[in-house]
Amino acid sequence: MNRSSIVRALFALVVLALSTYVVLTATPKLGLDLRGGTQIVLEAKDSPTVKATRETTDQATTVLHRRIDALGVSEPNVTRQGENRIIVELPGLQDPREAARVIGKTAQLTFHPVLDQVAEKPAKPAAGEVYLPPEDGQGFLRLAKPAMTGEMVGSAEGRLDPQQVAQGWFVELNFKGDGGKIWADITGKAACQQVNTPPRMIAIVLDNDVISAPQVDPNGGNQLCNVGLTGGSSTISGTFTETEAKDLAALIEGGSLPVPVEVIDQRTVGPSLGKDAIEASATAAIIGLALTALFIILVYRLVGLMAVIGLVAYSGMSYAALTALGATLTLPGLAGFVLAIGMAVDANVLVFERAREDYIEGRTDGLARSLRSGFQNALSAIADSNITTLLAAGLLFFLAAGPVRGFGVTLSIGVIASLLSALVLVRVLAEFFVSRKFVLKRPALSGIAGHGRVRTWLESRRPSLMTHSRRWLLVTVVAIVIALAGIFVRGLNLGIEFTGGRLLEVSTAQRITPDQARAAVAEAGYPNAVVQSSGTDDITVRTERISDDETEKIRESIGRISGGTEVIRNESIGPSLGTEIRNKGLIALGIALLAQLLYLAARFRWTFGAGAVLALVQNVAVVVGVFAWLGKPVDGIFLAAVLTIIGYTVNDSVVVFDRIRETRNARATDNLGPVIDTAIVNVLPRTINTGISTLFILSALLFLGGDSLADFALALLLGILVGTYSSNLTAAPLLLELERRYPAPPPRPKRPQVDRDAQPDRGAVV
Repeated sequence: MNRSSIVRALFALVVLALSTYVVLTATPKLGLDLRGGTQIVLEAKDSPTVKATRETTDQATTVLHRRIDALGVSEPNVTRQGENRIIVELPGLQDPREAARVIGKTAQLTFHPVLDQVAEKPAKPAAGEVYLPPEDGQGFLRLAKPAMTGEMVGSAEGRLDPQQVAQGWFVELNFKGDGGKIWADITGKAACQQVNTPPRMIAIVLDNDVISAPQVDPNGGNQLCNVGLTGGSSTISGTFTETEAKDLAALIEGGSLPVPVEVIDQRTVGPSLGKDAIEASATAAIIGLALTALFIILVYRLVGLMAVIGLVAYSGMSYAALTALGATLTLPGLAGFVLAIGMAVDANVLVFERAREDYIEGRTDGLARSLRSGFQNALSAIADSNITTLLAAGLLFFLAAGPVRGFGVTLSIGVIASLLSALVLVRVLAEFFVSRKFVLKRPALSGIAGHGRVRTWLESRRPSLMTHSRRWLLVTVVAIVIALAGIFVRGLNLGIEFTGGRLLEVSTAQRITPDQARAAVAEAGYPNAVVQSSGTDDITVRTERISDDETEKIRESIGRISGGTEVIRNESIGPSLGTEIRNKGLIALGIALLAQLLYLAARFRWTFGAGAVLALVQNVAVVVGVFAWLGKPVDGIFLAAVLTIIGYTVNDSVVVFDRIRETRNARATDNLGPVIDTAIVNVLPRTINTGISTLFILSALLFLGGDSLADFALALLLGILVGTYSSNLTAAPLLLELERRYPAPPPRPKRPQVDRDAQPDRGAVV
């Protein structure tokens, strides 16, 4: 091995060792759509006295964390997002109603002495007087000014005294600062009231509601008439159930939020959906990768086996990077991995095809030199395609929101991991094994000593594709028109991520028809809801934005005619958030495309960028149009699929353009049409082999990945099939037509490159 090979080998060994350590010792962070639970997105709002800033939102986050901890949810996660958003994740929680009520309380928590209890509220209360109904709703309590706030409560806990089980649950309060002294003072004064005077009560008020109005026991021990004791604890007892006592303790201990918050997004995923999605995805991934591995080995033999080892290493490196960075793996995030797998295969296929050309045409001496030359000559196309993808992924992460942002994270990690596996690990392994005597005596085993069947067939036919360039462009225009007709005629079935509203998906104990479910939903009071069947025994209901209690009413109505239901998904998104996700996604997409086109214009010429744009428009339009004609949902997962298609299309076009540029430099005096034909013949085997490798994975996801990923896989399958056409027969013909109208200056002939690291193949070199 030469020095550069040794450095690559050591680097690959270090990366693999670190990745293996992380894989064996760390646990990935799964999104709630994979592990089940509830996610609530809150938005802090300005109050009359306090602005919703980063600081006040952080304070609200702390208060919410205390409230949620008191609920006893396992491993809750409360984080601020942006300036005024709070993300609350509650794993395992399937009924979000109580959690939403507890964490959503926003006003000042205050403690008031009760001055009187009256049957009716005065028409014109005296200045400063507050009248609120008690917990039972009977009459009104006239309250004094607040004596203390929730900031003086150190802790509150719902408890059951084992010695006095008959008395039920109670809440134990512990105060801090002057809280104990103030509490003793107001309860002491209440205890001194005469029997025939207003009740001896202290009202605990939160969000302008009396959450508790305990009566003071005159014989309670530390409530002595007119004596302000400094006791640090007290109890609130009554006819509490366990849930009531713990919820009251959570509200009291959590304190008050510094600013109001509004629930703008709420998602609940049943445990079965996450479990089924993981199992189905794992099965599909194993089968798909096994078929891909078998195909690559059959086509490229020994070096193909090295590429398969590189794919396994890519999976480990991506998994380790996501785990180490604390990133959350979600269903839309799988889109990034699928694209990165395709690019990892593509990089190796590019190298192997170039190595075959150099060996067969005699431009290099021996297998090892041909392989090194393949890596060097393919590096430009690999770099251009991956840089454009990373540009899009980075901009999507910084500018987009929701699932689009997660797509950017996983795609970026996947691209970097694929480059390391393809250009470092696979190169080290392939160069080592093709230099063995056993392979040198049997070059056919290497996989680079002869062209594949596709290339051999194309070489024998030498099709003149560009003589019909305008015909190909006409086909493109017709395809786009048909796709757009579907959008205008059928319309897009937009998901609630973009429109706002409520989506409830349940699994029924007994199969019922959509008509039966529709009648049950109408009986619950929602005759205009969109009710559809999803899967074997699943029913989806889509309505305008309704409350959790109203959603539960719909579920119970369906359950009465189906023998019971299990919640699979329960999503509620406000229209403002839906608009934001849509707008940010479109803006991020537009800027990402502009950045890619600027890069292409700088690396190639503006005519190349225009060809890439038309290919991209055709690809996206056909996929969106098919979904419109079929009435399939356009939601967050579909958006991730479209972004994957865009990345794949640009990547494919860049590879074709890179070969056109190289061929044109080598044949500067030839007409552009034959040059493009030659480039397509050289690149098409790579396109087909990469496409087939990715199609194996997507087909497995389509048929085995479950309902969650079926539409996603269908969109990608369409995108890859159309992309194979568009990168060769849309982008290239438009490039030819534009170059005829706006010709570029003739390029200088390219000097042949010298392989400085080249060594003659003399058996095994270590």
